[in-house]
Amino acid sequence: MDARDVLDALADGDVVSGEALADEFGVSRNAVWKHVETLRDEGFGVESTPDGYRLDEVPEYGGLAVSYRLGGRTRYVGHGIEYHDTVESTNSVAVERAREDVNEGYVVLANEQTGGRGRRRRDWSSPSGGIWTSVVLRPELAPRDASLVTLAASVAVARAVEKTGVDATIKWPNDILVDERKLCGILVEMEADAERVAHAVVGIGLNANSVPDVPDASPTSLAEHVGEVDRASVTADVLAELEKAYETGADIVDDWRERTSTLGRRVRVETPNETVEGTAEGVDGTGALRISTDGGERVVTAGDCVHLR
Repeated sequence: MDARDVLDALADGDVVSGEALADEFGVSRNAVWKHVETLRDEGFGVESTPDGYRLDEVPEYGGLAVSYRLGGRTRYVGHGIEYHDTVESTNSVAVERAREDVNEGYVVLANEQTGGRGRRRRDWSSPSGGIWTSVVLRPELAPRDASLVTLAASVAVARAVEKTGVDATIKWPNDILVDERKLCGILVEMEADAERVAHAVVGIGLNANSVPDVPDASPTSLAEHVGEVDRASVTADVLAELEKAYETGADIVDDWRERTSTLGRRVRVETPNETVEGTAEGVDGTGALRISTDGGERVVTAGDCVHLR
């Protein structure tokens, strides 16, 4: 038993006695009281009445707040949430936890990052007010197919954003855009051998109620389009959608195609070795981008994509 169990028991707003909680979980009344105090320390309003405890206030953000909003919507994603008010990088912490063999679906969440990073280890501004989270997954995939995880994460975030009333699109391979302005970046870091992926850490940086200071860019936020959002609810939606998209497997490519704004566009893709420019014609079954160039079709598995006008 832990504080989340007590939170789940109080979630419907009814008064529940300490004796009933102790009996349900097989612990002492004192243990129940300690978990109630933990909830209060996390910002939950738990009223003590003559008949027991009642939940009457939920904090704006935090690990338990996200757990509360998530409810029973997932089987494993978000069933362990590690929250930091400030952390250098949620991905770095999640990679450490993955190596420590935490369960699949373990989440690292932060209010603020001081050393967030994007592709090619670029700095990623992560002020308070955003959603900065990383999820440990253990896909049964060969390394050549691992980009499916990135596609699944992109679809999941797009679906969650749509629930707020914002119409978002996906730019290959890992950005969520609103009116061609960046709303969210996704960074997947893996460890694998020649035959299988050991783990994949899905890092999601979503501009919710704040817009980061990004030189030479024009980011946007959910708040800019629909007003301030409940970050705990949006985070819970992202996690629930991630589990669904991840379990879709290779079929997620079809959903990705429906939401992308890259296909049919003139693009320039910077890879570690070259620059490829042409028209984005499609993606294959692993998410690699097919580009029609003056010299014929090229297939690009990874790189920084720019939509050309």
